[in-house]
Amino acid sequence: MTLGDLGADVIKVERPDTGDETRAWGPPFDERGEAAYYLSINRNKLGVALDLDAPDDRRVLESLIRGADVVIDNYKRGTLERKGLAPERFLQELPSLIWCTVTGFGPDSVRPGYDYVVQAESGWMAITGERDGEPMKTGVALADVTAGKDATIAILGALVARSRATVPIPLEDRRLFISLWHSATAALVNVAQNVLVTGREAGRWGNGHPNLVPYQLFRGADRHIVIAVGNDTQWQGCCRALGLEALAADSALTTNSGRLTNRARVVAAIAARVAERPAAEWLAALERWGVPCGVLKGVGEALAEREASPLTGVAPAVPGTVRRAPPMLDEHGALVRARGWGAFDRG
Repeated sequence: MTLGDLGADVIKVERPDTGDETRAWGPPFDERGEAAYYLSINRNKLGVALDLDAPDDRRVLESLIRGADVVIDNYKRGTLERKGLAPERFLQELPSLIWCTVTGFGPDSVRPGYDYVVQAESGWMAITGERDGEPMKTGVALADVTAGKDATIAILGALVARSRATVPIPLEDRRLFISLWHSATAALVNVAQNVLVTGREAGRWGNGHPNLVPYQLFRGADRHIVIAVGNDTQWQGCCRALGLEALAADSALTTNSGRLTNRARVVAAIAARVAERPAAEWLAALERWGVPCGVLKGVGEALAEREASPLTGVAPAVPGTVRRAPPMLDEHGALVRARGWGAFDRG
């Protein structure tokens, strides 16, 4: 979808009858019976349903592959090979083709890739949730999202390399593999580095931060706010905005290291103070002192400030456009079968 947002012509190939399984991931469904989940990730595509066990459909797919700049698949390893559609064959025959396979756990694994399982095995759930509570998954399938963005980056990089090359690019440089598990572990960033540097397992911090204090959620008199102090200057501003001059003058709290050591005392003092007034008053005071802060919003409240559609989702975060609604199952099947990539000529 992101490549489509950026202007790529995208043909989505699904199985007949049931199609992409996210079509059934509801309710909610829209008035046409399309699942909101499916709608959220499928704009800017033409849709065709092909049975890879049917010779005629397989020929259609081969024609599409031969006319493509990039092929993306998410089959388990060996599936396409058994159907006579081995990516390596096409890559050998088509020296400009780029092929990206998105997997759950790497190119040699036959395990299906589901976000929840990946969150559990990547360390994400171990660090999410209250300190003394149960491990928790994130509220969005972020392993899926991160892997999709990594695939987009890898594909764009390969396209740039191809455009600059003066000789054909080696097959292995055009054969891309992205795994949800690798994308998720790479996204641990600073948490991973903490473990690598110290040799100690990471824990859960609830709404706190393992490396910064104060950097968490606090309850105002009417609603929650986040205060995110990222440096010592902001700490001084935070204390003054909240009227906590004693904390500002405490030499033990001057540096972030000191505040980490005294986390419980700092957090308790700020929590008690913030609870005294409405969130809007604290936000105004904190902003005057240049302290990063924000109010906790619901999803509907947040979307009210963005361009978003019940049909095509949240507007592209990349510099792109929404040109097509998510396709119904096999909506463009006849056109794609008749014209291949020429189906895009009609816009």
